[in-house]
Amino acid sequence: MTEHQYTPRVWKDQFAKALILERPHATLDGYLRSIGIEPDRRDEAPKDEDELIGGLQEGGHNLIFKRSRIPITRRVIEASPNLMGIQLCCIGDDSIDKEAAARNGVLVMNDPVSNGRSVVEMVLGELIVMSRRIFEAEQDMLQHRWTKSNKARYELLGKTLGVIGLGNIGKQVASTAEAFGMKIVFYDNREVAQEVGETLGWTQLGSIKDVFARSHAVTVHVSAEDYRGQTNEGMITREMFLAMGSEQEVPGPRLFVNAARGFIYRPEDLIEAVTEGAIHYASVDVFPEEPDGAHQAWKNPYAEVPQIYTTPHIGAATQEAQPRIAKRVARTVRLFNDYGSVRDCVYFPKHPIGLHQGERPKYILSVVHSDTRGTKKAVDETIYDAGLSNLSSVHRDVPKYGIAYDLNALNGPLTDEQIEGLIERAIKASGDAAPVRAIRMIEVPGLRS
Repeated sequence: MTEHQYTPRVWKDQFAKALILERPHATLDGYLRSIGIEPDRRDEAPKDEDELIGGLQEGGHNLIFKRSRIPITRRVIEASPNLMGIQLCCIGDDSIDKEAAARNGVLVMNDPVSNGRSVVEMVLGELIVMSRRIFEAEQDMLQHRWTKSNKARYELLGKTLGVIGLGNIGKQVASTAEAFGMKIVFYDNREVAQEVGETLGWTQLGSIKDVFARSHAVTVHVSAEDYRGQTNEGMITREMFLAMGSEQEVPGPRLFVNAARGFIYRPEDLIEAVTEGAIHYASVDVFPEEPDGAHQAWKNPYAEVPQIYTTPHIGAATQEAQPRIAKRVARTVRLFNDYGSVRDCVYFPKHPIGLHQGERPKYILSVVHSDTRGTKKAVDETIYDAGLSNLSSVHRDVPKYGIAYDLNALNGPLTDEQIEGLIERAIKASGDAAPVRAIRMIEVPGLRS
């Protein structure tokens, strides 16, 4: 094989070992063992990047399971040649260097479904206790003060909730709030979300500032990036906060809830809006900087403002959500392990890639390659020259990351030499110095229940 300046990741058959970080639910370990993957659970977080790299190199792990805190950097990815996938046991993916992962053929999956109900209930609970001033009443009672009154205490019935981000959780929050008798306005720059919201009878507004101006309460449910790959950092400004309720004629509270991302506004802007009375109360579950664990030094930016209630990123921390997450991500990895099928991939969210239902091939060739012209052709020609039949093929380009994912159902395997030839052919056909990022030749196991 001709020398070239990169080494693609190559793995045969099923995965062997997974590194488990940040304490996802313990049932995950049993699910993994049932599909032949040995879990290596580390309850203590690596103290630094070097320790994480050392653990991955020593263990030769194929997969990482983690939640939202420990960063997986370019250096970690490049130093771990056996790593083929990262499974997030949460929604947020901003702890991963996704560019580096894609460049190295490491697929990143998340769970956008399982914690939804837990977050929804927390948000609705916060709206209720803030609008009724229950937190204040409880603090008064601890000081033996009997402050019974209806002053600035409101029902949710008839009030307007503004939802910024009408994704899975945003829709559930809106639907639940509507059941409480609230009117729903929303902002989302995705056309599909706009159509869904209007179909459900909610009012679409033209800007985030309009949502604040028209609402008694605003809740935010956005990702780290929008659908175009642009960061949502700083998407809410001081002026938006100060506009809260300014166009609302019905008397009521002025409330703000953030269970999305801590960096979507500056803490000082929210503090100013609360201290000036534009916002009466706020509940914040996420922060621009969060500690890696309970023992790490950390400063709450809102600690001096009693009208801003803070919680330690517990939106999904329920007895019900964590087992659901473990079950779903194990299923996601089982499909990836056995068939190369991918769902909940952060490179192409909401677009699963897999074989057509009912197909039962003996072998699967999965390839993560550059989207350079000629690379896909090299895959197809290698299969043809090997005398194999391509029973089914699925392909998706991901222009944002400059990669493509390719699945091929075959009636026989490619040899090691043929895989090396595929890589070399792709280099020549594409002119790309690193056209194939990762490749797996999978012998499909017997169907499991």
